Amino acid sequence: MEDKSPIILAYSGGLDTSFCVPWLRETYQRPVVTVCINTGGLDAAAAQSLEDRAMALGAQEHVLVEARQIFFDRVLKHLIAGNVRRGNLYPLCVGAERSIQATLLAELASERGSTTVAHGCTAAGNDQVRFEVALRTINPNLQVLAPVRDQAFERTTQIKYLQDNNYPMPPSGAEYSINRGLWGVSIGGKETLDSSDTIPESAWVVTKGAFDKLQEPTTLTISFKQGTPVALNGKQLDAVTLIEALESIGGSFGIGRGIHVGDTVLGTKGRVAFEAPAAEILLNAHRELEKLTLSALQMQVKEGIANTYGDFVHYGKQLDPACRDIEALLTSSQEHVTGEVKIILRPGNAFVTGVDSAYSLMAATKGVYGEAAGEWTAEDALGYSRILALPGMLQSRAKINGN
Repeated sequence: MEDKSPIILAYSGGLDTSFCVPWLRETYQRPVVTVCINTGGLDAAAAQSLEDRAMALGAQEHVLVEARQIFFDRVLKHLIAGNVRRGNLYPLCVGAERSIQATLLAELASERGSTTVAHGCTAAGNDQVRFEVALRTINPNLQVLAPVRDQAFERTTQIKYLQDNNYPMPPSGAEYSINRGLWGVSIGGKETLDSSDTIPESAWVVTKGAFDKLQEPTTLTISFKQGTPVALNGKQLDAVTLIEALESIGGSFGIGRGIHVGDTVLGTKGRVAFEAPAAEILLNAHRELEKLTLSALQMQVKEGIANTYGDFVHYGKQLDPACRDIEALLTSSQEHVTGEVKIILRPGNAFVTGVDSAYSLMAATKGVYGEAAGEWTAEDALGYSRILALPGMLQSRAKINGN
């Protein structure tokens, strides 16, 4: 029996997914339902524009799924708890949401009785793997279409197809590929195809023009409860609202810009420009609060496993049960990560000026670092130093005896 169920297309409004709407409809003679899973970076005007373009491209229906809080609860709070930065720089500002988007896309397909989902990923990027690993994990029976990848459509071909058929072009055109979410923005263009140069000022999104006029420094106070940001300057906010506020404030100072060179899912080197003002501020603040409230062993164990978690998310394995195990450890580690962090913002910089917590391990000691022992005597310190030096002494003695 011929399948006439709608094709459920993950739709961002960029060139690739814009091309997919009419091409899928015409090629498979089936209705196309475009789905935007909002994991951030989409205001009401942008959402309406996205729907209007989808319908003008020939979609039978456009669906907007609100998923910012889901994204934070299932992924972002763990990235914050782990202070996760790929390559010690990139805070996974785009890509971390793909498993959530794929999960909700598969669920919607099931609700609509559809056998087929589609995405606009190319063969050269990470997202094709992230989407398909997640989609096949959620529903192995789904047919997954990826026209741009599987038919090797070049950007020039897609542009010509849209123009020749009088379909609307995406507002950003084809010069730069822009992905935006709750945790930041990624930008790809001709400058990121090699490693020699940065993108122009005009290509930045949330920090554009931030350095054109000198701004006076601004001080923020961020409150955390068990590792989760809960208030900004004393005002209680849900995590999504707080992150969006920090993006706006930090973006005006040009905070969180970077260009990251890293290893792709496919094993090659890739380069991407990014803007993550909220991530930069929160990760800096959370890291310093942890230094005050966690033991050295806790920090050591957590750092290694958090890096592994970041790798799993990057490679699209966030739905694997191993991630639930890591999340359990990260959650446990945050029991006493509660307090306030003061940060001063200057152009391009977020500087932590102070940290306070009722669980401060620094305040718990009777000693004062570099000034007074408090917890031990001078004789204790001498004996400890002698014992700590013992392995080295034995190695030196053995080397002398051997010679």
